[in-house]
Order: sequence, then C-alpha cells, then structure tokens
Amino acid sequence: MRSALWSLLYGAALLLCDATATYHLSPGDPRLLAAQSYAQNRNNGRPPLRTLDPRKTDAQCRSRPLDLVFIIDSSRSVRPGEFEKVKIFLGDMVDTLDVGSDATRVAVVNYASTVKIEFLLKDHFSQLDMKKAISRIEPLAAGTMTGLAIKTAMNEAFTEQSGARPRSRNISKVAIIVTDGRPQDQVEEVSAEARASGVEIYAVGVDRADMRSLQQMASIPLEDHVFYVETYGVIEKLTSKFRETLCEVKVEVVEDPCKCEARLAFQKQTQAALQQLTAKLADVSGRIERLENMVGRA
Repeated sequence: MRSALWSLLYGAALLLCDATATYHLSPGDPRLLAAQSYAQNRNNGRPPLRTLDPRKTDAQCRSRPLDLVFIIDSSRSVRPGEFEKVKIFLGDMVDTLDVGSDATRVAVVNYASTVKIEFLLKDHFSQLDMKKAISRIEPLAAGTMTGLAIKTAMNEAFTEQSGARPRSRNISKVAIIVTDGRPQDQVEEVSAEARASGVEIYAVGVDRADMRSLQQMASIPLEDHVFYVETYGVIEKLTSKFRETLCEVKVEVVEDPCKCEARLAFQKQTQAALQQLTAKLADVSGRIERLENMVGRA
C-alpha cells in the first residue's frame, strides 16, 4: 500500500515539474516557437497595424518610375531668400525619389519672362548630381510667362531626345509647377494640350498665386493636383504630400508581429495547460486522500 502511495506522490511531483516548465520556456523551446508561429499566422490574416512614425514609412516608400519635370517660377516677385526655399524643396523632393536611368529621371525648367532649362531628364542619374545642379540654379527675375514655360517643357524637356522614355515604356510623365503669381500669358490651352499628350500636371501656388490659373493648369481631380501654401517658408511641408502621391509601394510597418500576439497566444496555451494540470492534481489529491484513509484504517 505504501508503494502505491509513493507512486502517486511521485506522479504528482512530475505534474508539478511539468507545470513549472510550462511557466519557464527558453527562447528556443518548440512550444514557444509554436506559439510564435500561431501568432504570426493570425497576424497574416488581418490588416497590419500602421505606424504614423514618418521615420519608419519614409525610408520604405519607393517612387514609381517617372519622367518628372519641375517648372519653377523665379520672377521678380520671388525674393532671393524665397527662391532658396524653392531649391530646398526641390532637393528634398529628389531625396524621396528612386532616381536612376531605369527609375525616375528629373529635369528642371526655370522661368520668368524667359524660360531656361536648367537640366534635362538625361543629364543626371544620381541624387547627389541632381542636388548639386539644383544648388547652382539662379533666379531669372522678370515677368511670369507660365504658359511659355509649359510649352517649352513639352517641346524640349519631355522629348525622347532630352531623355524622356518612349510611350511604349508606359513611364508616367509628371510636371510639377511652382508659382506665386498670376500668369502673364495664357495657360489653359497649352496645359490642356500637355495633359492630352499624357502629362500629369500638379500646380503648387504660393502666397499671391492665382487659384483659377492653378486650376486651369492642373490635372483632374483638382483636389489631388492643386496645392496652396501661404509662404515659401512652409513649402517644404508639401514634400510629404508628394511622397504619398508619387509612392509606388508603401511597406506597412507591423508593430511587434511576434511579441504581443505571441505572448497572448502563449498565455492562452499556458492557461489551458494549467487547467489540465489542475484537474489532474485534484484527481491525484483525491486518490491520495482515499489511500491515506485506507492506510489509517489498516
């Protein structure tokens, strides 16, 4: 009888050891790996959690291949310090792009009463070279011939001779116009011709910019292609907006895919195991009690 009692006590001790082990799993324990796998499968079946931390999203946002032409107003109304802000904006935009001969190509058209192509789509295929070229741009400081600038961009910047990819490549052609005034020539017809040829136009107005002219230039829907900022001092804020617009693939950042979820799954697994152990211990305790009574009567 005593041997049976000790056997039951030994069985109870083993169950207690099993319970202890359930609480203390090493990182490589198969049970923990199973819990992590379960959590990851659960996470894959639901939309990933999104992070608002720009440091996480910006580096993981890659622009689709573009033939991109900036058309920038450097008329007399744009003060030297303000024009420097425009150049900073262009540099920041270049930093967000996947620049290269097989990726995004960039050109800059500078205008006032005359138009100057600062560099063409075929001229620079690295961010560093582009930013150096942008830093050398000087304002033209005269009138505001926006229509002429758009026409020049179409005839000279968006051509295959200047580095634009052929239509058969299906590379998006985008123009971003930045101006702070009212055009001194007609923009509606030349903008319509540019859009009809397949160029997507974004119009950025600053300070005194004429909203009607911006709307005549921009592609539709206007709410996605017309932007306005009160001063050149805040134009850099548009960089994030254009990043979203020009972004091809945004990698969703999943917060703790195998930590919180795995912990919850592991806790549930542990609770279920403890419930089973508790039931077994209660059964063993009952048997021991009955055996003790039998031994006492003997």
